[in-house]
Amino acid sequence: MSIIFVLIPLGLVVVGLGIWAFFWAAGSGQFDDLETPAWRILMDDDRRPPQQPGKEVDDDER
Repeated sequence: MSIIFVLIPLGLVVVGLGIWAFFWAAGSGQFDDLETPAWRILMDDDRRPPQQPGKEVDDDER
């Protein structure tokens, strides 16, 4: 039964840290733009990856 005297304050500290972390993230602009990251996945990137040194590209691979 004495463990309850440890768990209740510890639980309150954890809840307090969670609430502080939420307000810190909201205040620092973490939740300002919620739509762009989802659309960025769907955007097509037509650029090729950089060429490795020493490897030649054939016309068939282009």
